[in-house]
Amino acid sequence: MKYTVIRSNVKPARWWDFVKFLAIIIALSFNTFAVTEVAAGSSKAAEKAKAMKPFKHLSKESATCASCHKKENPGVYQQWGRSKHFGANVGCYECHKAKTSDKDAIRHKDFVISVIVSPKDCAQCHKSEVDQFSKSHHAKAGEIIGSLDNVLAEVVEGMLSFNGASPVAVNGCWQCHGSEVKVLSNGDLDPATWPNTGIGRINPDGSRGACTACHQRHEFSMRQARRPESCGKCHLGPDHPQKEIYDESKHGINFYANVDKMNLNSSKWVPGEDYDAAPTCATCHMSATSELPITHDVGDRISWTLRPAISEKIDAKAIKMGKKVKPWLDRRKDMKSVCNSCHSSKTISNFYEQFDSLVNMYNDKFAIPGNKLMKLLKKEKMITDTPFDDNIEWTWFFLWHHEGRRARHGAAMQAPDYTQWHGMFEVAHRFYTEMVPEIKELIEHAKEKGNKKSAARVQKLLDEILNSPAHSWYLGKIPDDVKAKRKADREKFNKRYLQDGK
Repeated sequence: MKYTVIRSNVKPARWWDFVKFLAIIIALSFNTFAVTEVAAGSSKAAEKAKAMKPFKHLSKESATCASCHKKENPGVYQQWGRSKHFGANVGCYECHKAKTSDKDAIRHKDFVISVIVSPKDCAQCHKSEVDQFSKSHHAKAGEIIGSLDNVLAEVVEGMLSFNGASPVAVNGCWQCHGSEVKVLSNGDLDPATWPNTGIGRINPDGSRGACTACHQRHEFSMRQARRPESCGKCHLGPDHPQKEIYDESKHGINFYANVDKMNLNSSKWVPGEDYDAAPTCATCHMSATSELPITHDVGDRISWTLRPAISEKIDAKAIKMGKKVKPWLDRRKDMKSVCNSCHSSKTISNFYEQFDSLVNMYNDKFAIPGNKLMKLLKKEKMITDTPFDDNIEWTWFFLWHHEGRRARHGAAMQAPDYTQWHGMFEVAHRFYTEMVPEIKELIEHAKEKGNKKSAARVQKLLDEILNSPAHSWYLGKIPDDVKAKRKADREKFNKRYLQDGK
């Protein structure tokens, strides 16, 4: 289409002068704002811009690598070809190059490289992301040697039969938590510790983590990392079913129904601006909002830790140790900022009251009393110090590690079935039909062995717990008016059905 410029001697209308004047004012205002913003964070912005600037061309080393891997590993080559690294001329050598002094350095063809690309390597370009990640709980995920989970994997379920490690830990725990990668005397990577993309992997260069746990090589797609399936590799199963919980929630339902509207390839990906169908794991825990920057510290917006037997605020341990960390209230404020992208402040506030009520009730009714009973049993030597050799230790572990977590996570992420039937129902069943009877058996066994004082102390604690308002129903101590009302309500409900209504 052709445009013809028409010149005229007629003076422009006054409204057009006003429009031009307004445009000048807006432009000046924008420039002033931009200058102020740059001045405020110029050093950080300049550092980021410099680090992220694409190379002018692909290096000779990477071109050599690519020419061979195109034939030998076509899948890897194609993935790289679709990546932003390819567009920025970041090739094999830029990520895999090593010094001869590196513990895991090998000579490959004419180059000295490392098979492992660690966060330290990624920090050459992505320094702020690595710094954030290094402060996160993810970075410490490999530190699980002292956990009961590790005792199960190395001793109870497995044995140290594979290069001094348990095949259960190698193929199970470490694939999520991360291994401590060891270099053998001949320079090879110990097959018990590599390959591994566990999030808290301890690398030969001393760094912790594996960026490829979330950003799968060699495409490193934002779209893939933003989807809930990325987190689902590890955050699922009977003890931490966050992925299944997300799928059941309104958020998950809406995500899968509207995934084509999620704008997953957006460079900034701000909820309420670039998409509004649903949040994913990344939205709530990592991504930018209109008020918050991106963070790779996934715990930065979490107010509770729901992992241990007794839930506690995320900063509780640090405060007790005299350490200064981001307070849980500030973390919750930031998470609420994410929620505000789609929900009203009253809805958000009420949700948190509901969530807190479930966690506090679980703590007060089952976790704290259960923990007291287990500690007393061990103190009175009615169970041994060896983990999992007494039946009640399995019972207690299932109660808090599996069922208790499911209930708490279900409430945190709005999955009612996991909160109720997979959670608190099973917690209660485990407590009343297994844990309490097993404690009674241990009391009788202690009496038979002449340990009457210990038996009496445990019996006293059990009686105190069962006679408390939360548990007195178990002893039949229900007020008459409450009992009568429940009976009337049940009879009314049963009239819906032919058999139960008779």
